[in-house]
Amino acid sequence: MLLGFKTRLKLNNKQATMLSKHAGVARHAWNWGLAATKFILDHNKENPDSKFKFPSAIDLHKLLVKLVKPENPWYYEVSKSAPQFALKDLRTAWDRCFKKTSAPPKFKKKGKHDSFTLDGTIKVKGQNKIQVPIIGTVRTFEDLPQVPVKNVTISRQADYWFISFKVEIETKLNNVTDNPVGVDLGLLRFATLSDGQEFDSPRPFRAMRKKLAKLQWRNRFKEIGSKNWRKAQIKIARLHADIANIRKDFIHKVTTQLAKNHSHIVIEDLNVSGMMANGKLSKAIADSGFYEFRRQLEYKTKLYGCELVLANRWFPSSKTCSNCGNKKQALSLSERTYNCECGFVCDRDVNAAINLVRLVKSDFKPVDKKEPSPLVESGNKLQTRFA
Repeated sequence: MLLGFKTRLKLNNKQATMLSKHAGVARHAWNWGLAATKFILDHNKENPDSKFKFPSAIDLHKLLVKLVKPENPWYYEVSKSAPQFALKDLRTAWDRCFKKTSAPPKFKKKGKHDSFTLDGTIKVKGQNKIQVPIIGTVRTFEDLPQVPVKNVTISRQADYWFISFKVEIETKLNNVTDNPVGVDLGLLRFATLSDGQEFDSPRPFRAMRKKLAKLQWRNRFKEIGSKNWRKAQIKIARLHADIANIRKDFIHKVTTQLAKNHSHIVIEDLNVSGMMANGKLSKAIADSGFYEFRRQLEYKTKLYGCELVLANRWFPSSKTCSNCGNKKQALSLSERTYNCECGFVCDRDVNAAINLVRLVKSDFKPVDKKEPSPLVESGNKLQTRFA
């Protein structure tokens, strides 16, 4: 399977300047293409009788070469791949918008999410050197996989530059045949497993919010565009990068442990974007990284031969007794212990995790056939069970 490899670059001043130029050209091509496509959409909306054909990525690049490059000679200082891939990504963004899977693309601002893609003669030289077009040979902090590379994406985070490309990885089977686990995600405890194991989130944003607020408060007195303002911006961006890296490192460790030691992993199909609408809990939900947890599980389960099962978000895992199957009509968030009429007493999150893992166990028995269980997604198959 294909996995992305990303590592930080070790650059000199000349190479860092070249990377900034490539990112600037890619950003200019994106913004120009976005303005052109929006003009076409507005024209077609106002004039339904004389509609222009919506341009493809190739059409946009032809117009760019004909109209933009002659007026901006700095386009020729960088690789032609940078604006080409920018327009290709723009057309992909519009396609996703037309299919209503994402919002319309937005104009890019200098210094935010700078990135570009290059192809051509790309060679991995030694353990920590890679040759890319125009820029030349650059060094990395980590050893590179010795594989052929077709194209690379170079991006900036704070004042650090990173290079990423795809690598073919062989699946590593964990040889675990029958050891399913249910995972209940929460805010007090990040994850609670059906076997009683718990994982507490480091909550990096909560731990560093005072330091972040202090840097932002100091920055508000600086003149925008000055050297001191740029230094402050870099400090803030570095702190944001540290927060994201701590969160991602924690999730990587948890997901790897789960995928290596279990045959099936059952989680709820949480509506994270809907949960973020809760103003009181939105910061805590964003700080936990529930979507990143699911994203990593999706590819790690394939890598280690595990199976990821998604239970429907309406499945009453917390309200249902894992001992007798009785379902409570109401269960407030303040009730951290599940008390059932049958005498069963259990931690609320452990009870929910046990109900999740029961969906894939062979001895699972329906409780009420009148109520179909939530849809359970297992691989590429959709199975309907009863709860």
